[in-house]
Amino acid sequence: MRQPSHDWAYMAAAHLIGSPANIAIAAILEETGKLAGADRAWMFEYDDDFLHFRNTEEWVGKDVSSHVSDLQQTPVTMIGWLHQWLVTGKAVMINDVANLPRPARALQAEMLRQNDKSVLCVPIFHDCILRACIGFDATRTKRRWPVDEIHQLARCARLIGIARYGRAPVDGRRDVVAGSALNGAEPLVHLHMPGRTRGVPLAAIVGLRSAKDYTQIWLRDEAAVLDLRPLSFWIGLLPKPNFLRIHRTTVINISHVTELDRHAGPTKQAWTVRLRRFDQPWAVSRPYRQELRSRLGI
Repeated sequence: MRQPSHDWAYMAAAHLIGSPANIAIAAILEETGKLAGADRAWMFEYDDDFLHFRNTEEWVGKDVSSHVSDLQQTPVTMIGWLHQWLVTGKAVMINDVANLPRPARALQAEMLRQNDKSVLCVPIFHDCILRACIGFDATRTKRRWPVDEIHQLARCARLIGIARYGRAPVDGRRDVVAGSALNGAEPLVHLHMPGRTRGVPLAAIVGLRSAKDYTQIWLRDEAAVLDLRPLSFWIGLLPKPNFLRIHRTTVINISHVTELDRHAGPTKQAWTVRLRRFDQPWAVSRPYRQELRSRLGI
């Protein structure tokens, strides 16, 4: 049967069936990049700690710079604005890199360094977990990719997710490397505070509260510090097995809960939790109570 020239998924499946995953992905990026009129097509993967990512594959058009080796073991906080959308399964089209919002400044700086004018990003999931992202860059002029091409790339992403992460690594080609496994150290997440950046282990974060455009973060061994990014950034970044939203403005580390009071307040109908080393109760809103009970096993 003749391959339909417009069916990207057909082409992707043919490559993934006939070649090892990494070779197939490189071919898919080249073909889809050309079909979409992109200047660069790429893929990055998350490491096992989901706090770092690295570029793994790239195709570039004629006279377009390559950057596949630039971002290796890079903290996810650098792409936090993008990550908060990818982790919910949404494709992200950045029509004008120069006009990205303030919370995306670190991402914008990297994109401008690569001479990106417009960028399309499509998440790759396996077993309901965000594992990677593929996408296109336009470096010569701003570009808006049509919805049909975004859907086509999303179908390719689903096939790549199955082939790349669903196969047993018998051929030695599934080579995602966890930064924590390399150095034996607990992975760090970096806080952006006024005038400085500081790395702390995830386990040291007790709770987070929105402070308008910023976030107050309570740490295990000290008082709260101010991070210069919104709570929505952290909700997208923090691993759900460890952290739980208990209020529109509040996220807690479930491992630090020492007490749940289901009869708090003057009416004895409010819910609050207490967290390790902090006496102040944290309010639990009604929409989040069932999930909290489930996570505490009560």
